[in-house]
Formats: sequence, structure tokens, C-alpha cells
Amino acid sequence: MITAISEIGIICREYDEARDWYINVLGFELAEDTDMGDGRRWVTVTPPGTKNVRIVFTKAATPEQIQGVGKQGFGKVIFFLNTDDFAGDYKRLVARGVKFFGGVRDAPYGKVTIFEDLYGNRWDMIQPTKSMLKQQRQGL
Repeated sequence: MITAISEIGIICREYDEARDWYINVLGFELAEDTDMGDGRRWVTVTPPGTKNVRIVFTKAATPEQIQGVGKQGFGKVIFFLNTDDFAGDYKRLVARGVKFFGGVRDAPYGKVTIFEDLYGNRWDMIQPTKSMLKQQRQGL
């Protein structure tokens, strides 16, 4: 039986630039950085206090893969990041140069805005409503 999503892959240009941006800009923590040989590494990061889902950086190796860096969602939001301090995180990320789109809005599931990572992949940053948090905790 499938029980969980453990990692999500993001195609990157270079391991170190991806790792450093996610740690120094978003505030993620390094989970692992292991040399796999032949120029490959297993580099994973996770939001602070979260160990059940990690981002794995996959270095683009072919011209086609290099062209796909930052285009995994074809301009659509494909990653979703929860916060418990929307105003504070928004202010901190703006100060660190993160590019936001469409302003901040209230949605039925919480306060939300869209930002791009260093490659242009789009993320929703969400402060979930209490009912949404309850559903998430219950696995609904």
C-alpha cells in the first residue's frame, strides 16, 4: 500500500545554488547532501520542523533538461508552502528579493500569494484557515 509522498523533485542548474537559495532565502534546512559519484549528489531540503516531505534537487544534465529548469509547471503553481506567519514571512521574503505575483488574497482555504523560486517555478504561500489545518492534520 502506498502510504505517503516523501520527496518532490525540482530540476536545478547546480546543486549548490539551489540548496543555498532554499536555505538562505526561504529558510529551509538541509536534510542531506551526499555524493553519489559521477558528479551526482543526493541533495534534499525541508522546511524547518518538517521531516515527512523533502525537496530533492535533480541537476539538469542534457540540453533538453537545462531548457526545462524553472518550467516544470509551465507557468502554473505546482508547489504549495504553508506558513503560520504570513505577514512576517511575506515581509522577510520580499526583503530577500523573492518575486511575488498577483498580490495577497483571501481564499476559502486561507490567505495566499504566489512567488517564484530562483528558477521561476511558481509556489503558493498559504496561511491556511483553521478548518483547512484541521483537514490537513486529519489527512483529508
